[in-house]
Amino acid sequence: MKVDLISHTVDCDKMPGIAAYTSCSKKSPIELYKTKTREQTDAFIRRVVAYGHHSVIEHSYFSFSIEGISRACSHELVRHRIASFTQQSQRYVKFDKLDIVVPPKIKKNKEAKKIFDEAIEKSALAYQKLLDMGIAAEDARYCFPNAAKTNILMTINARSMMNFFALRCCRRSQWEIHELAYKMLKLAKEKAPVVFENAGASCVQKEHCTEGEIGCGLAPTFNDIKKGTAKESKSKEYADRMMNQDF
Repeated sequence: MKVDLISHTVDCDKMPGIAAYTSCSKKSPIELYKTKTREQTDAFIRRVVAYGHHSVIEHSYFSFSIEGISRACSHELVRHRIASFTQQSQRYVKFDKLDIVVPPKIKKNKEAKKIFDEAIEKSALAYQKLLDMGIAAEDARYCFPNAAKTNILMTINARSMMNFFALRCCRRSQWEIHELAYKMLKLAKEKAPVVFENAGASCVQKEHCTEGEIGCGLAPTFNDIKKGTAKESKSKEYADRMMNQDF
């Protein structure tokens, strides 16, 4: 998997701050943009985001090149509907070789890997045979497994990205989109460190687990806090490890 941030809003930290000031000022947005310093907008946006007023951060957009994820992962990714996606087409692109993503647990299990490889080989062979028979690629592709690699361009605003991180940085999310989320978070934080200062899984953002009894146990649930039985959260420690990991 390879992830690159190829485009983003200019002043992607400052623009949300200007939006926040616009809501409570007599001045126009352009006046505020010209007169407010970064120190002022940074301080204001931190306060507004802490209140949970995330509408102002919609003014920052980010476009990611996502390369080599599985179709299984891309199907999960496009469920985040407030974003724009353009995906490599299996109708118009003919594949000489079937590139695939191998789940780590299968890769580590010799017998499982053998079964997996055999299934992939049969799919690739069937696809090529259908093409050789003159079957259109759009029909031959029905042989492809979820493991088939794909490329996708994703454009998303900062508010929707906050929601994406809340769900997909969670340790309970599927391993591939979990890795993708942390790669995206790392890139987004480099460009907008103020907006994404406390971004991450919901337990990082809210300081308690929203998954309840099915949570991973790193952070206390709301009921734990309510009952006074909450243990110290380790979610921030886990998030820091993930952010420093070289995938």
